[in-house]
Amino acid sequence: MNRKTLITLIVVGIAFCLVPQVLPRFYVYMLSLILVLGTLATSLNLVLGFGGMYQFHHAVFYGIGAYAFALVGARTTLSPWIGYVAAPLVAAALGLVMGLITVRLSKLYFGMLQISLGSLVWAIVFRWYDFTGGDDGLHGIDIPEPIASTSGAYYFTLAVAGVCLVLMYLIVNSPFGRIFQGIRDNPDRTEAVGVNVRRHQLVGLVLAAAFAGVAGSLFATVEGSAFPQLLFWSLSLELIIMCLLGGWFMFLGPLLGAAIMVALRTFVGIYTEYWTLVLGIVMMLLIFFLPEGVLGFLHKRFAGKAAQER
Repeated sequence: MNRKTLITLIVVGIAFCLVPQVLPRFYVYMLSLILVLGTLATSLNLVLGFGGMYQFHHAVFYGIGAYAFALVGARTTLSPWIGYVAAPLVAAALGLVMGLITVRLSKLYFGMLQISLGSLVWAIVFRWYDFTGGDDGLHGIDIPEPIASTSGAYYFTLAVAGVCLVLMYLIVNSPFGRIFQGIRDNPDRTEAVGVNVRRHQLVGLVLAAAFAGVAGSLFATVEGSAFPQLLFWSLSLELIIMCLLGGWFMFLGPLLGAAIMVALRTFVGIYTEYWTLVLGIVMMLLIFFLPEGVLGFLHKRFAGKAAQER
């Protein structure tokens, strides 16, 4: 990391820390949601953009993480802090089970089986009234006192999301991450040099599910509730759109895509309920003119200028 990048990160970090002091509570909540969804979309991109796996139902791990956190407070006498440990563990366990079933398939078949299994989990949560609250969900979740306020939840979300993003960045740039990207580019050649492709894909799925579970617990902290829609397949589609919007071959692309999605839903929704129509137009323009995503386009443009200056 060069000096310029380090200074930029420090300035951005200070700006994020000052948000609750200078902006109204609504924008603090909105930024918290962007951090949550950005972490979730980045965890999806870990296997979608960098692993080349058709993970079409990633939201199921997000929802399970939210429910794991909520159920610790609602159905046990344990400290709510235990929920933050339970969320990634339960999500990772589900990712392992689903991965063992689906990892033997490839591309579209893998994605379709993921949707089927994820929908099965959603149906169980949706119908299990005695335990999960059924279609009503769980509300009034017991949040630890230091982070029960809007600003407290924001700072907690900022810290945890920051740690998760750093960990995912290290994974992507680790030897495992390089092998994972090699599997994406050419699985047959990667297997020919002695790499166990299925094992690496399974590990990638479990890691992505664990980070999605963390994002789910953060959502439950910010919203104070968990409900079945968090596991529904339509949210998984929104996550894929976030990755495409920001740039799914750029590490921070999904975070930017999440910011664009939340901004569109919030500000366009003020004027019309058909904000998805605007999103559809944006996606069409993106596919035609910016196929590499917003961040991918900016990186390509400024990298080209830097090369010309040299």
